Amino acid sequence: MSSRDLRRKYGQNYLKDKAILFEMGEAIAPKEHDNFIEIGPGLGALTDQINIEKINITCIEIDTKNIEYLRKKYDGPASFKFINKDILEFNLDDKVSNYRLIGNLPYNISTQIMLKFIENYKNIYDMHFLVQKEVAEKVTGNISTKNWGKLALKTSAFFDSEVLFDVPPESFDIKPNVNSSFIRLLPKKDINYGLEIKSDLFNVIDSAFMSRRKNIKNNLKNLKINWNEVDIDPNKRSEELSTQDFIYLAKSLKK
Repeated sequence: MSSRDLRRKYGQNYLKDKAILFEMGEAIAPKEHDNFIEIGPGLGALTDQINIEKINITCIEIDTKNIEYLRKKYDGPASFKFINKDILEFNLDDKVSNYRLIGNLPYNISTQIMLKFIENYKNIYDMHFLVQKEVAEKVTGNISTKNWGKLALKTSAFFDSEVLFDVPPESFDIKPNVNSSFIRLLPKKDINYGLEIKSDLFNVIDSAFMSRRKNIKNNLKNLKINWNEVDIDPNKRSEELSTQDFIYLAKSLKK
């Protein structure tokens, strides 16, 4: 397999635009004692922006050659740890708090990565990711718009999100066929629920968007919801319901 084929397999498009990389570093704003997890560091373009004294950087990289390169490249000033592993098989230590997750995410699994770390929202300080612009719009979608769907709802239950800026294809060494966006996700504080509702909530959301043309009652007909007891109009379509509406429905499921 050629180098380019391997990079295509792993969804690797390396940033080369120094101005964009600097802007990403400014947005992340690393500080002493930060505990970074960098997903897919590649050859370290983004890593360079956070490599300061008295911080920890754990690089999770699936490409063995990249891991070998990074080990030779970095010997401080940050404290480094390199793990050659698929990020979808990597788990955060739930005894550690205030993780800062960053990365130029492989576009083919970016959604899976973000959904995976919902499980750790209590242990995360923030997340900064470069993703396909279309994915960024779906993550940050607003109610009653085309981007208000499963991804926006699942992430918004546990994180606040925003698009910081867009990144054009010319900023990469191999130009992708799409535009990209740099996004920030912050875990929600002081919510009156936790991961105990995640399974039911995701089930309700997935069922609700099986058909955008149908109303919420029809989409959720297989779930045990007493519509006479919930304060939600059953004739509304799924995209007309807020995150709190879906949380309310998840909590109302009959056991």
